Amino acid sequence: MTSLSGNTAAPVLTDPGTQTAVHFLGGLVRMRARATDTAGAYALLEHTGERGYMSPLHLHESDEETFLVLEGTLRVEVGNEVRGVGAGGLAMLPRGLAHGFVVTSPQARFLTLYTPGGGFDEFVAEIGVPLATGQDPSAGEVPDPQELTRIASFYGIQIVGPPLLP
Repeated sequence: MTSLSGNTAAPVLTDPGTQTAVHFLGGLVRMRARATDTAGAYALLEHTGERGYMSPLHLHESDEETFLVLEGTLRVEVGNEVRGVGAGGLAMLPRGLAHGFVVTSPQARFLTLYTPGGGFDEFVAEIGVPLATGQDPSAGEVPDPQELTRIASFYGIQIVGPPLLP
C-alpha cells in the first residue's frame, strides 16, 4: 500500500460511541471525524437543528466550509448571494468570504466539511456543551456575542455580523 505525503497515515474508524456530541448554538453537533483523526486533512461534523438554528455571519481564515444537506432546508448567505439549499443540495463556501446559514424548515440535518481541518471542530468542542443522555438536543446555553467572537478568533474564525433569522 502506498501513502502519499499529506494523507492520513492510518485508517480512521469511529462510531457514535467514540464520537463527541455537543449542544452548539441551539443545535446538536456530532463530530464524525475530527482534524486530529485525519492528520489535519479535514473535519466532518453532522448538525441537527430545528427552525432557527443558525450561525452568525462569519468567515474562516484558513479553511473552506462545505455543507451537504441531508434533510430539511437551509438558507445560506455568502457574499451577496442568498440561496435555499434543500435535501441533497451542497454549498461550498471559500475561506475568507463572509457567510452564514439558518434552518428554515421545521428541522434539518446536514454535514459540514472543513478543509483543511483544525479550527472549527476545536471551536465547537470549546463552545459546545456535552450531550447528556436523555437531554433535549436543543438544550445548552449560547455564549454572549462578545465571548463567542473572542473564542472564535482564537480558531481563525472572524464573526462579522449578526445571526441570520429564518
